[in-house]
Amino acid sequence: MLTLLSMFYYICLRRRSRSGTRGEALTSRRAVESGQRATLPISVEVEQYAKEVLDFSSHYGSENSMSYTMWNLAGMPNVYPSSGDFTQTAVFRAYGTWWEQCASAPLPFRRTPKAFHSQDYIELAFEEPVYPTAVEVLETYHPGAIVQIMACSLNPFSQNPPTDVRWEVLWAEEPTKVLTPQARQFSPSIKQLSFPTNLIRVEVNSSLLKYYTELDAVVLRGQKERPILSLYKMPRIDICDLSDSDEELSDPGASFRQAGDGKHINLGNGYFDKLPYELIQLIVSHLTLPDLCRLTQTCKLLHQHCCDPLQYIQLSLQPYWARLSDTSLGHLQGRCTLLQRLNLSWTGNRGALTLTGFSSFMKACGGSLVCLELSCCHFLSEPCLEVISQTCPGLQELNLSSCDRLHPQAFTHISKLTQLRRLVLYRTKIEQTAMLSILTFCIELRHLNLGSCVMIDDYDVVASMLAVRCRSLRSLDLWRCRNLTERGLAELAAGCRLLEELDLGWCSTLQSSSGCFQHLARNLPCLRKLFLTANRTVCDSDIEELAANCPALQHLDILGGYYLPLSFLICISFSQSHTSLYKVILCSHPIFDIVFYLERLKHSIHYYLSVIAYLINLCISEWSH
Repeated sequence: MLTLLSMFYYICLRRRSRSGTRGEALTSRRAVESGQRATLPISVEVEQYAKEVLDFSSHYGSENSMSYTMWNLAGMPNVYPSSGDFTQTAVFRAYGTWWEQCASAPLPFRRTPKAFHSQDYIELAFEEPVYPTAVEVLETYHPGAIVQIMACSLNPFSQNPPTDVRWEVLWAEEPTKVLTPQARQFSPSIKQLSFPTNLIRVEVNSSLLKYYTELDAVVLRGQKERPILSLYKMPRIDICDLSDSDEELSDPGASFRQAGDGKHINLGNGYFDKLPYELIQLIVSHLTLPDLCRLTQTCKLLHQHCCDPLQYIQLSLQPYWARLSDTSLGHLQGRCTLLQRLNLSWTGNRGALTLTGFSSFMKACGGSLVCLELSCCHFLSEPCLEVISQTCPGLQELNLSSCDRLHPQAFTHISKLTQLRRLVLYRTKIEQTAMLSILTFCIELRHLNLGSCVMIDDYDVVASMLAVRCRSLRSLDLWRCRNLTERGLAELAAGCRLLEELDLGWCSTLQSSSGCFQHLARNLPCLRKLFLTANRTVCDSDIEELAANCPALQHLDILGGYYLPLSFLICISFSQSHTSLYKVILCSHPIFDIVFYLERLKHSIHYYLSVIAYLINLCISEWSH
C-alpha cells in the first residue's frame, strides 16, 4: 500500500512540475506577444553605410573610372536627397524590355520559378556584423527596380571564414513601376535573422523602367545583441537533398487492398498510374526543380518520372545559386545525361563549387550541351574552361559575362569550341591574342559581346578579323571600346553586312567628321539596333543616312549627343515613315536636358502640336540667352 501511495505522490509531483513549466512558458510567450519587454536589456541600434563593394553583375560605367559605377555605392550618399541623372551614382547596364527581346538575347529557360525576378545584383560589405532591423536604399532616379534584399552569415573581413555560408532573404517582391522618377528612400519591412550579418546583397529588375535606375547609398541598421525572434519559423527551401535512393518509396501499383469481407478499399491513388507515360511526363514538366526533387521521394512511379533524363534537357540553377554546392551537382549528375541547356549563372562563389565538382558534372553531362550560361561565376579558373572545351564539343552558346577574375590565359581554350554561335565576354580580362585566336577558329559566330573588355589593345585589328572570318555576324557589342577608329569600323561594315545590332556606346575615338557613321548606315541595311551613346559628334547628316538606308531600325540611342534642332525633326519624320521604329533616345541638348521616348508614334494633330511647342520653347530660350 505504501508503495502505491508513494508512486501516486510521485506522479502528482511530476504533473505539477509539468503544468508549472507549461504555465511559465505560456506566461513568457504572452509577455513576448504583448510587448512586455521592460525587463529585457536594451540593445543600441547601429547605423552604418556600406564600407566596400564586393561583387556586382554589371554597371553602366567604365572599368577605369568612377562615373556611373557600382563602386559609388560605398560610403555616404553623394547625391541624395537630390533627384536626377548624376555620374556619382551606381547605374546598372540595362533597363526596359529591349535587352530581352533583341536577337542577341538567349532563349528563356523552362522551370524558372515565377517568384524569381532578379536580373542584376550587387553585394556590399559593412563594418560591423549586426542583427538587421532595417535596410535603406537611397534611390535618386527612376526608383522601383529592387526586387530582393538578402543577408549572408559570412563576415567578408574575417580571417577564418566558415565553411558553411548561409544566405537568407530579408525582403522580396515583384518589380514595380514607380510613376515618378524622383528620389526616394526605400526601406521595406524585413524579416529577423538568427545570425548577425555585415554582407548585404541587393538584386534588381529594371524591365518595367523607361530609363536607368540610379542608386546612391545603402544603409544597414541593426543591433549587436541578438533580438527575440519569432516563435514560428518558416521552413528553409533547399535543393541539396536530391538523393536517388528509392528503398523506402511506396509502390503506386498497390492502389487497393482487400478487406476482411472481400471488398476492395481505395488507398487514394486515383488510377494515376494508369495514365500514359507521356501524359505524366507532361504534368511533371510544369514543376520547378525543388518541387520535382520533393516529388521524387514520394513513390516509385513518380521517382521514375522525376528522374527521367527527358525532364532535364534544360536546367537553370541560377535561381538557387545560394544553395547550390558540389553535393547538389553530384546528385543531379545521374539525371542530366541528355542535358542540352545549362544555366549556372551566379552560382558557386565563396567555395560552394569547386573544380572537382564542376569537372565531374561536365564530364558526365556536357557531351550534349549546346548552351552554357556562366555569368558571374567566380569559381571558374583556367582548368574549368579547359574542361568545357574538352567535354562540350557541340557548344554553341557560352556566356562568361562579368567573370572578371578569370586569368587572361584561360580564354585561349574557347578557340577549341569551333561551333560557337553566341559568345558573351562582357567585363572579362580577355586579351587581344586570345580574341584573335577565337575569331580564327570560331567562324560560325552570330552574336559577340566584347563590352568593357579593357585588356584588348587594338580593336581595329579585332574588327578587321571579324570582317574576314565572321561574315555571318548578327550582333556585336563594343560598349566602351575606346580605341576603335573609323578604319576598323569601315572594315567591319564592309565585311559583316548582315549585322542587326551594333553597340558603339562610349566609343570616344569615333568621329562623325570622318564620315564613319554615314558609311555605316549605307553598308548595314539590316540594322535593327544602333547605340551611339555619348558620342558628342553625331550630327544631322548621320541621322538622315540612317533614315534613308536602315528601314528595319527599331532602337536608336544617341543619348548624350549634342544634336541640332533639325535632328529632332529628322527623328520625328524618321519615326513616322518607319513603322518598325520602336524607340529613339535623344538627350543633352546644349539648351535643354531632356529625353524623348518616341514609341511607335502615329500621325496625329497632338503630335505635331508638340513639335511646334518644342520649337517655340527653343526660340524663347535662345532669345532669353
